[in-house]
Amino acid sequence: MSENMDKEVRTKLIKSLTNELPVLRAKLGISQEELAAKIGVSRQTINAIEGKKRDMSWGMFLSIVFFFDFNEQTAGILKMIGICTSELNDQLSVPIEDEEE
Repeated sequence: MSENMDKEVRTKLIKSLTNELPVLRAKLGISQEELAAKIGVSRQTINAIEGKKRDMSWGMFLSIVFFFDFNEQTAGILKMIGICTSELNDQLSVPIEDEEE
């Protein structure tokens, strides 16, 4: 895969997360307002995204994925619905180079 994740792949991942966002929130029992506070956006932004009136940015996608991936109750769901993929993990991984001393 290229250095940057293909725009088409990003769009597909964002669409999947947008569709599943209410389910993920319900699984944790959190409101739009609580999720918004956790990721640093307004409740209106989350509402517009869930209502498909606004597109989720890539940065917001990553923030939401990290939030739900670090919660035991929702981490498995992200994998099951194809959001936390090996391709995404590869894209987010930073190779560690050995430093010569």
